[in-house]
Amino acid sequence: MSKPIAKIVSASLIGTTIEWYDFFLYTSAAALVFNKLFFPTADPLTGTLLSFATYAIGFVARPLGGLVFGHFGDKIGRKKLLVLSLLLMGGSTFAMGLLPTYVTVGALAPILLTLLRLVQGFALGGEWGGAVLIVSEHGDPKRRGFWASWPQCGAPGGNLLATAVLALLAAVQTDEQFFSWGWRIPFLLSGVLVVIGLWIRMAISESPAFLAAQANRKPEEKAPIVTVLREHWREVLVAMGARMAENVSYYVITAFILVYLTGPLHLPKSVGLTAVLIGSAFHFATIPVWGALSDRLGRRPVYLFGAIGVGAWGFAFFPLLATKSSPLIILATTVGLVLHGAMYGPQAAFFSELFGTNVRYSGASIGYQLASILAGGLAPLIATALLKSFGSTTPVALYLVGACAITVVAVLASRETRGVSLVDEREEVELAKR
Repeated sequence: MSKPIAKIVSASLIGTTIEWYDFFLYTSAAALVFNKLFFPTADPLTGTLLSFATYAIGFVARPLGGLVFGHFGDKIGRKKLLVLSLLLMGGSTFAMGLLPTYVTVGALAPILLTLLRLVQGFALGGEWGGAVLIVSEHGDPKRRGFWASWPQCGAPGGNLLATAVLALLAAVQTDEQFFSWGWRIPFLLSGVLVVIGLWIRMAISESPAFLAAQANRKPEEKAPIVTVLREHWREVLVAMGARMAENVSYYVITAFILVYLTGPLHLPKSVGLTAVLIGSAFHFATIPVWGALSDRLGRRPVYLFGAIGVGAWGFAFFPLLATKSSPLIILATTVGLVLHGAMYGPQAAFFSELFGTNVRYSGASIGYQLASILAGGLAPLIATALLKSFGSTTPVALYLVGACAITVVAVLASRETRGVSLVDEREEVELAKR
């Protein structure tokens, strides 16, 4: 790895890990803590549904973040927006650790929680596009799938970190201590992580492809979002469709699993947290492998393998959980996440290659984040509602299959993008001057 790309990849990976830590910390807390501390008047599953409703609010804010950050990222650069997103995410997560609960301030508590979740979602909506693009636009085109997959590792890395902190606290604290004050520690820890992330991100250079595009930008060019919606709506739909299986499966495996294990199966929360922890470690390790494989075989074949594999695994996943055997629960989670990685690994390069430099941040972010509302944002809610209504996980597995079918159709409808240049002829000339 050349020194410049090593620095860019490291900065993107560490920054995305911190931001996903913040976002996933909320996910785990919504399943384990917030239903009791912020919605204590409801029965357990209804309280969890209300808790996941505030969780879903973050997904609603993500497209707005994608629009705003995408517009300015295409106008003034990737780096500045990455720094801003980290500040917003870290600040909102730290503030969550200071929130009063329902017992203290009543209905104001969930209102404040929801507002901070909105800020989290807005920040994350801008984070993903900038992090993957700054790597994609720096790296060697022949290995773009591999390099661009590293920021994707920030998702399992952040989940790994958030789950590890929660699992550690669950192991050393009683339930009374954890619900009294222990749950605040992981949120306050975010303040330290943000300082580290900012120090690293401030040191990276701007994308050369963006600088070349900026030098050739014409004054009469329309706003990036207008160009995307008029000229690249097909690519946006492909990105949205490709996200459905990836996003739904991820949140069913990592968030709904905690509801199912601690609720109907009556298992300790440590069982689910341990399974997600181990599964996330394998997920982290295999994402770059899938990204590298997409450089050899193409983005579409690897992505399709992941979508079909996850859909099929859904019918083994829930029966394995129902055994209540820790090793089998770990197996179910790990295999599910490794198959998910076959979609998530090539995704960054795939989405980056769908759009031109002047609209790439906007286009990739809009497609990615709009799908997150319908997919990941609703997945735990829908899965929990299906479980409550039918008393069975079979409808949840069928829901997963439906999401996978949408992704298969979207990927088959797209073109193969491996090897596509991320700069046009004018930008090539400008890059040659630098």
